Amino acid sequence: MPFSRSLRRAGATLAAWQSPQWVTATAGAALTTVLVGVPTAVVPSPLFSRSVPVQWWNYPVLAATAVLGGLVLATFLRPPHGTGTDGSGAPEDHGDPSAKTAGRLGSAGGLLSLLAVGCPVCNKLVLVLLGTSGALTYWAPLQPLVAVASLVLLAEAALRRLSTADACPVPVRR
Repeated sequence: MPFSRSLRRAGATLAAWQSPQWVTATAGAALTTVLVGVPTAVVPSPLFSRSVPVQWWNYPVLAATAVLGGLVLATFLRPPHGTGTDGSGAPEDHGDPSAKTAGRLGSAGGLLSLLAVGCPVCNKLVLVLLGTSGALTYWAPLQPLVAVASLVLLAEAALRRLSTADACPVPVRR
């Protein structure tokens, strides 16, 4: 397929989604909120704490990460029978490699989101590389930029997956 993304095709895919896809997207968003928000202590829990208070921008970044993560996850749900491009329920496979690329973009975006909203001095790798003062002086100011990069990657992954939903189907187990 010569093109791998289109807002029009992505919107058409979302408009065609039925309740299983929306339930999966909602469950994926909730799971993403827990998997990113609890370990970073953006979502309060008795399991984790922060040395540095949560920043105001952590909440919208977590919400956007959850929505985009849920959408990407729901694209892996096989559509109901009879909704393929040939009417058979099995969408045509044009060999578009964008599904693999979109999966990588989504994974990278999710990991960057975790780093972006996390406590700057609670990240062991940052502490080893920069020390506490370096984490606060150098890493903390970069976290909003990391957050923007993570959201761009997640949005690109969602756009590619939604745009190519009929060209890159989920394989059927036989």
